Amino acid sequence: MPLLEVVQTRQISASIRLSDTTATQVDQYAAFIRACADDVVEQALTYVFSKDRDFQEFLKTPEARQVAATLRIRKAPVAEQPEALPKKSAIAAPQAIQTTAAVAGSRA
Repeated sequence: MPLLEVVQTRQISASIRLSDTTATQVDQYAAFIRACADDVVEQALTYVFSKDRDFQEFLKTPEARQVAATLRIRKAPVAEQPEALPKKSAIAAPQAIQTTAAVAGSRA
């Protein structure tokens, strides 16, 4: 039984580097759960962050709010930005929503 299931959420694009072995395993796990590699990375990190008690304590400190951003976030090209929605619509533009995976269960 897979540990991850796919749900919808908003995303940003960022660039990271992985070892060849890790990248291959990300692709293999993505195939295993029938999701994309982005979903695997997103939810694996979310899972680790939620399970690390020391990290959860760190997040409560003032130091956690002063961490310098080092993740390389990519700006969306102008052509991919959603058009303005009518005032009556409360639905997000389709381009602004990507699929991600959610951790199923709470076992480590």
